[in-house]
Amino acid sequence: MTPSTILILMITYFGILFAISHFTSSKDSGNEAFFKANKNSKWYLVAFGMIGTALSGVTFISVPGEVGSPNGEQFKYFQFVLGNAIGFIIIAKVLLPLYYRLNLTSIYSYIESRLGTYSYKSAASIFLLSRTIGSAFRLYLVVIVLQRYVFDFYQIPFAATVLISLALIFAYTYRGGLKTIIITDTLQTFFLVTSVFMTIYFICDSLNLNFIQAFEAVKGSNYSKVFFYEDFLGSRFHVVKQILGGIFVTIAMVGLDQDLMQKNLSCATIKEAQKNMYSFTAIFVFINIFFLSVGALLYLFAAKNGIEVPLDLVTGKLRTDLLFPEIAFNHLTIVPSIIFLLGLTAATFATTDSALTALTTSFCVDFLNMDKAENLNKPNVVRTRHFVHVGFSLLMFFVILFFNSVNDSSVVGMIFRVASYTYGPLLGLYSFGLFMKSKTVIDKFVPLICVLSPALTYFISENSKTLFFGYVFDNELIIINGLITYLGLLLISKPIAKVTVV
Repeated sequence: MTPSTILILMITYFGILFAISHFTSSKDSGNEAFFKANKNSKWYLVAFGMIGTALSGVTFISVPGEVGSPNGEQFKYFQFVLGNAIGFIIIAKVLLPLYYRLNLTSIYSYIESRLGTYSYKSAASIFLLSRTIGSAFRLYLVVIVLQRYVFDFYQIPFAATVLISLALIFAYTYRGGLKTIIITDTLQTFFLVTSVFMTIYFICDSLNLNFIQAFEAVKGSNYSKVFFYEDFLGSRFHVVKQILGGIFVTIAMVGLDQDLMQKNLSCATIKEAQKNMYSFTAIFVFINIFFLSVGALLYLFAAKNGIEVPLDLVTGKLRTDLLFPEIAFNHLTIVPSIIFLLGLTAATFATTDSALTALTTSFCVDFLNMDKAENLNKPNVVRTRHFVHVGFSLLMFFVILFFNSVNDSSVVGMIFRVASYTYGPLLGLYSFGLFMKSKTVIDKFVPLICVLSPALTYFISENSKTLFFGYVFDNELIIINGLITYLGLLLISKPIAKVTVV
């Protein structure tokens, strides 16, 4: 598929998104529609659309690529997905009822009512930092793919590619916000899911395998090991670590994240929001099985056709996340190439548009107090929201340029891991608020706890082999992070003063 064909497809794709944006926001572009979609979203649209937001372009290319990683990961990721599923159910049972009972726009408002203003601002700041870094990193990795296979052909600079991508996202979300995102994410998830199934079909056809034969080929390959029981202390892949990590990462990075929770809060009732979460969980587990199967089939296809895993153009290291685009663009026919491009684009922009909307919502509500009654009717509040939206788009632009200037996958990977560390304090803050009903905290010391906790967690992670008899942490490290925050809050806690009625 030529770069010109790819460019025409992307222009058509965004034309569809702009049309959706026009029709969803032409009648109502106010803050209530932007923040909450007027609380009349259909649960089944939210459930399906959240798949695109949760998976992202990185998942789309990295999960299949890791199946054949030299580290021997195979289907290890599915252990983590099972933990995710348990975490989603806990969110539906514990956190969603809390958010609906308090009628929250920003989920961090709970921390204000429970622990105080400093705690509230700390929680909101953690989200802004984490989501900005995480979303910028996801978009960065996918823009690299588009740059390598499309925009280098037209000699368009990397910075221009990033700026164009963010400008397009801003253009179709700045008016309708969440109201638009609910519809566009549903469409983009459809493209993503279709892409996965059609990719499996075309690769099986190229390998002359029917569905049953493909299943047996994957099952009998060297890529299909799911559960890892060996070396509990030293292996990052052990099933207990992966499932525990999946549970707590999900609770922190979904249940305590404004981005994904904002969609749930747009449903009319708690029952509909819970139906959304249960349906989303089932689809999420199901679709990840197929992502992993795509990975195994890609490596079988590569082995049969003598295709090497692409190398990083700068470091010369293997880039397993480029195998999928390499095969799709250069070794399959035009139709599967188009389908891959639609899936990758959908996964990327469903994540980034949702993140920009959530970042704008959090800043407007948590720091500008736009949801307060005294501010609802102030002049120019919508225009102020537009400025905030532009500001976060530009911030993400500069963060992505920083990632590109570093140009070292190990350093960038560490930056992304630091972003996940910051969710640990959120886990600690909400745990304290939910389980220590008789206590509150000395509010002004909470920001210090939220800074020290990730730092101490990093120290423990780097020295875990020495401290814990060879133990190596993986995603379950977030439990340690949350526990340290929880214990720190206990140290600065005090009994809640009882009000005496005379």
